[in-house]
Amino acid sequence: MLDHLLKTSSRTFALTIPLLNEPTRREVTVAYLLFRVADSLEDSTRWPRRRKIEELQKLARFLEQPSEGEAAKLATGWASDPPLDHQGYLELLAEFPEVMRAAAPMSVEAWRLVSTHTARTARAMATFVAREEEGVLHLRDLEDMKDYCYAVAGIVGEMLTELFLLGRHELTSIAAPMRRDAAAFGEALQLVNILKDRATDAVEGRHYLPAGVERAEIFALARRDLMTAADYCARLEKAGADRGLVAFTALPVLLAKATLDRVQERGAGAKVTRDEVTAIVTGLHAALDRGAVGELIGNGEGRCLGRGLDGEENIAR
Repeated sequence: MLDHLLKTSSRTFALTIPLLNEPTRREVTVAYLLFRVADSLEDSTRWPRRRKIEELQKLARFLEQPSEGEAAKLATGWASDPPLDHQGYLELLAEFPEVMRAAAPMSVEAWRLVSTHTARTARAMATFVAREEEGVLHLRDLEDMKDYCYAVAGIVGEMLTELFLLGRHELTSIAAPMRRDAAAFGEALQLVNILKDRATDAVEGRHYLPAGVERAEIFALARRDLMTAADYCARLEKAGADRGLVAFTALPVLLAKATLDRVQERGAGAKVTRDEVTAIVTGLHAALDRGAVGELIGNGEGRCLGRGLDGEENIAR
């Protein structure tokens, strides 16, 4: 069921999460699906602002004190008055109790990380929803946009980093720089999404690109953050992290780099082909075989090998 929900809610993460070894694979799968639940509540096109805030706050409280009965109650409420029309997300909301049952085998520490960070994001999302006026959100300036990216993606990077460090003593020596760069990694992927999806986001009332900020400045910020993300991946490889972990972190960066190139060349909404995605995956596995992911990810070879199979979901989430 988890793999099915993953495929119907994110083609990109359906591609990357299976690269991980257990127990990290289950932990990241559950985490992704819970963050996607929060996204679905935040991105509601059918609920008024107050309802979105209430549901995000209820989700945060639930994650801090979960129960089977409350999970079923939340799912029933979402099904009776859906927040949006995306069938994959609606199925995920309906199967929320199943996601929570899948979390049961996780270690206490892993669940604490997942629940705490997802609750943080849900509450942070609610603060931005509270600023909507008649269903429209405008970010004020570059710092406001960075704050939003942190709320919805930087926290994800922090959570994933802590999950990666659990029980991996070989990463102890690089734990400090990993934690330092975790939020920028998430911000990088979210900035690429914002630049790519700006036209469709605007139609739905989400204006993430601040008026008065040059697009070139945002592209430059995204590229700087992607360099930080590339360093993060290279650091993992050099420290001897397992193949799955290196692949899981490197693939979204390569896809994001390529997407950014394509968007800068052709404008918002530009996509890459399935063949190009296949090529980047093949290239990544070849680099993994050679122990050369740091070289691949740092030299721009990700150009024209884009994000997601059809570019329909966020890279960062």
